[in-house]
Amino acid sequence: MTLALIESQITEAVEKLSSSVVTIDSTRFERSFRYGVVPLEGSGSGVIFDSNGYIITNNHVVDDADTVRVTLRDGRSFVGEVIGGDPATDVAVVRVDEPNLPAASLGDSEKLKVGQFALAIGNTFGLPGGPTVSTGVVSALGRALPGGDFIFEGFIQTDAAINPGNSGGPLADLKGEVIGINTAIIPFAHGVGFAIPINTVKSVAEQILKKGRVIRPWLGISAATVNQSIARRFDLSTDSGALILEIARPSPAYEAGLRVGDVIVQIGEHEVREMKDVLAALSKFSIGEVVAIQVIRRSTRQIASLRLVETPSELMEERTRRR
Repeated sequence: MTLALIESQITEAVEKLSSSVVTIDSTRFERSFRYGVVPLEGSGSGVIFDSNGYIITNNHVVDDADTVRVTLRDGRSFVGEVIGGDPATDVAVVRVDEPNLPAASLGDSEKLKVGQFALAIGNTFGLPGGPTVSTGVVSALGRALPGGDFIFEGFIQTDAAINPGNSGGPLADLKGEVIGINTAIIPFAHGVGFAIPINTVKSVAEQILKKGRVIRPWLGISAATVNQSIARRFDLSTDSGALILEIARPSPAYEAGLRVGDVIVQIGEHEVREMKDVLAALSKFSIGEVVAIQVIRRSTRQIASLRLVETPSELMEERTRRR
């Protein structure tokens, strides 16, 4: 592939997607003893995913905002309504009352490969003149953001420059399809940024639109992906699965008879080879369903029946604060 062809693909992808990228300005009013009511302003990016005015962005861009304003690439500006947000994944949905907007094409993050080209597009530093584009590659997949809990598939790591103002904007492939939503950088690091996989974003946005929030089943465990190193360290009879490290009491897992040291290898009909498979499997079930969980305990496969409950709100708030 020649450089001219790569350049052509990049420019065509940017041209295809840029009209779907918006600027989101939010204002939150706080009361100060000295100054009275003080407006706190923030700015980020978003991407139109439905032509009827629905926009994806980061939850932290619009969280607790009293006013939200959305500006399109063509300069038109609208008052935005926050439909809902999910602090755990940092995804929010905003709507503007304007039809026939240019919706972006959403890709499939399960098909991503490390090393493929990635384009980060967004309102970098709030600079005028339209969205900023930076190029790089997919550096890693399934990353857990340092200092945070593991969320769904984990983050896409990229070396495409992601700066303040890019939050909520798209990470795209050379076809101009959105493969992730840019969410974070590590301060003082070079070439290390993160994006939420678009499959996770689609799932979260769908729940927000249907229910106004994301409802997550809770097992009450802390677990880690089993690999060969962990299998040797804990003398396990399998080198894949999810090793239970802690169990809350009370919790559905404890009531079902699961114990620390068990390795989860199957939930319902879904095989579990790593921690993300646990989360993916649970997303297929509803609160209140009884699920069969297969574990390996001292080289013996056992089955436990567990009734799913919703994650306690105080636990979700704690996880969000820790991020």
